[in-house]
Amino acid sequence: MASSRRFGAKKPRTLELLRRLKLLYPEAPCTLDYETPVQLLVATILSAQCTDARVNQVTPALFRRCPDAPAMAAAELEELEELVRSTGFYRNKAKNIQAACQMIMAEFDGKVPASMPELLRLPGVARKTANVVLAHAYGINAGVTVDTHVKRLSQRLGLTQHSDPIRIEQDLIKLLPQPDWENWSIRIIYHGRAVCTARSPDCDGCALSDLCPAATAVAPLSPALL
Repeated sequence: MASSRRFGAKKPRTLELLRRLKLLYPEAPCTLDYETPVQLLVATILSAQCTDARVNQVTPALFRRCPDAPAMAAAELEELEELVRSTGFYRNKAKNIQAACQMIMAEFDGKVPASMPELLRLPGVARKTANVVLAHAYGINAGVTVDTHVKRLSQRLGLTQHSDPIRIEQDLIKLLPQPDWENWSIRIIYHGRAVCTARSPDCDGCALSDLCPAATAVAPLSPALL
């Protein structure tokens, strides 16, 4: 009961944050380049511990050589490693990409599955990757994508006290309307890159600072938004 009251009290502020983020970032496309669900899956796996900009530099050559699941599944592992080397952790990423594509071919008729339980069976796929694929490849808001930006800003904005991505996601699901789950993450990522950076957040220039408990110099929050 106490937990429900706590989240209920946070909802008005969360919805106001959402409204402002939509004004700040009216367009919220995925920043990974892809043409098919399997390409999005691969790009998202590569984005772990790597910037989307770097992934977008790597995937054109990768997708020319291996444009689909059959090609990824059949490629020489060493070649995949070389193609994705600059994204970091390239041996594990190449191994997981190939194993995921082999499972897609063997168990899913060559198509990236469109459900959370099935996606989570694929090697290298956790909820973050599955949420991205479901939202952007299939238009399914199954959860809230939690990357490093979403984690940092959710904590700074006082929307969660947790550090575990799954528990952060559970908190955000309680606070946000389902149709906005994925675009909330995209907009928060944009804001984390442009304004609320990890080392030097621009609180003075932030349009959310009066709603942010972590802002360094803000006016007191309105009681209605606490």
